[in-house]
Amino acid sequence: MKETESQEQLQVQVVLASSSPRRRDLLEQAGVEFLIQTAQVDESLEPDDLRFPEEACKKLAERKARAVVEALLLDPATQGAFAVIGADTMVVCDNEIFGKPHSCDHAFQMLSKLQGRTHSVVTAVSVWLFSLVGEEDVSLGFRTFADVSHVTFKELEDADLYDYIATGESFDKAGAYAAQGKGACLIERISGNVSTVIGLPVERLLKEFPFLRPNV
Repeated sequence: MKETESQEQLQVQVVLASSSPRRRDLLEQAGVEFLIQTAQVDESLEPDDLRFPEEACKKLAERKARAVVEALLLDPATQGAFAVIGADTMVVCDNEIFGKPHSCDHAFQMLSKLQGRTHSVVTAVSVWLFSLVGEEDVSLGFRTFADVSHVTFKELEDADLYDYIATGESFDKAGAYAAQGKGACLIERISGNVSTVIGLPVERLLKEFPFLRPNV
């Protein structure tokens, strides 16, 4: 009985602090059991942050995870051990950060700059570990890393870009494209982890935090 109780105490509930279906799919394919919980966060960055895309990406990943941790700690029903995963993805070309486009013209501008060139995709992951026993016995720590892959676009005609934008896939994607979707037609090659480009470098995540997938 004591051994069973000890095993139960060591079980960690994984929480994905993202509503992204792409990140959800990557975790599910990796065999991780998790819940999804998100919180509203300010994703604005200071001008100095924008000079260092990897650090800016890490800051946003930490901000997203921390907001969910704070919400869980305020919930009277929260008990046990948790691992909260926050993530953020940025497309970077010539040290310029490309976020999500706000219009068709904006998407076209982004894709025009990327076509025929190689750019970086940075995905930062912040894992916050905490345990809560009772109202005051709390332990908390976190670690954050950034993974970088490089994507080379084909030489494309304007008509190719407009045809892709017309699919509607651009509008919730950093850099205005989805490597795992119809946007694959824009890409010549990817150097690095494809999962980093999609939005969550699961290979590195599970290497650094193997307990997230306890049944393997």
